[in-house]
Amino acid sequence: MKHATWPARIILLVLSGIILYAILSARRGKKLYLRRIPGLNAIEEAVGRAVEMGRPILGSIGLGDVDVITLQALAIISSVATTAARFAHRIVLPLRNAAQVPIAEEALRAAYTAGGRPDVFNEQDLPFLSGEQFAYAAGVAGIIQRERPAATFLFGTFYAEALIIAENANQVGAIQIAGTPSTTQVPFFIAACDYVLIGDEYYAATAYITRQPTLLGSLIGQDIGKMLLLGMIILGVVLVTFGSPFIANIFGDKDLETFAAYFRAATGGK
Repeated sequence: MKHATWPARIILLVLSGIILYAILSARRGKKLYLRRIPGLNAIEEAVGRAVEMGRPILGSIGLGDVDVITLQALAIISSVATTAARFAHRIVLPLRNAAQVPIAEEALRAAYTAGGRPDVFNEQDLPFLSGEQFAYAAGVAGIIQRERPAATFLFGTFYAEALIIAENANQVGAIQIAGTPSTTQVPFFIAACDYVLIGDEYYAATAYITRQPTLLGSLIGQDIGKMLLLGMIILGVVLVTFGSPFIANIFGDKDLETFAAYFRAATGGK
């Protein structure tokens, strides 16, 4: 903000105001519309399938470190675990990063407690496999072939191992729900999985699942802000495309000079 121009400051204040208003509206109980995300709606279906078949659920939070993407993935898996706990069902979550182990254990323990079955939680179902990419992928593939999970949930940062894991789960007939901000891996998930969260759907998942007012209001406020910015971009394209005559017809020649002067000042003289 130190070197921001006054239009940038105004836009930032407007966007912040929109997000705060949406959060306060959600906290006051106003129902905010959030479009349907098929992959997240299918969570209960996938868990129910695993319970009926008597086969475990497998989750993976990818190869990321303890960052926003991984924590978001863990939040989604925790929601799945809460649903599984209601049926006293087992979820296996192999891990690649040793730093994730205590965090994941605490998250799943809390999820099973929230589901009313803390006794079902087993630390042995959160094995640390390897810090190496393909060693981890081979380990997960081995677990899939041995345990034959009926449902898999793959969320987080993935690379070339994405298809190895998804294809093995496909071979054992698991219903698969996946999501990643790694755009290079989305096509492989689409090819091998039943449901895939694409783009902003990944980051919207926690708000969508929990319906927590602060998260929901923040998400809706950001969407409104994006639409506002898109409208401004379209307006700018129109003005640039049609050029000075279009502006002159609206403001007049003399006002056009004033407009141009303000524009140069706002853009740093460019």
